[in-house]
Amino acid sequence: MAIKSSYELAMERLGKTGGPERKVTDEQKRRIAELDSVYKAKIAELEIGMEGRIAAARAAGDAEQFEKLKQQLVIERQKLRDDCEAKKEKVRQGK
Repeated sequence: MAIKSSYELAMERLGKTGGPERKVTDEQKRRIAELDSVYKAKIAELEIGMEGRIAAARAAGDAEQFEKLKQQLVIERQKLRDDCEAKKEKVRQGK
C-alpha cells in the first residue's frame, strides 16, 4: 500500500465534503458576467466620487481626514465586492 501525500489526502477530503460539482449553464455565465459588469461600474463610480474628496483632504493638509477617506474607500469597495460575490453565488446555486 502506497503512502499518500498530504495533497492527495486533502483532495480526497475536499471531494467528499465538497459534494457533486455543478456545471454552470450559459445563462448563469451571462448573469454572472452581467453582475461583474454592474459591480465594476459601481466600484468605479465610488472611486471617482471619493477621489475628489481624498484629493481635497490631501491638498488641505488634513492627514486625519485623508486617512479616514482612504479607509472608507477601502471598506466601501470591499462591501461592493462582497455583495457581488454573494449575488454570483446565488446565481451559481440557481436561486
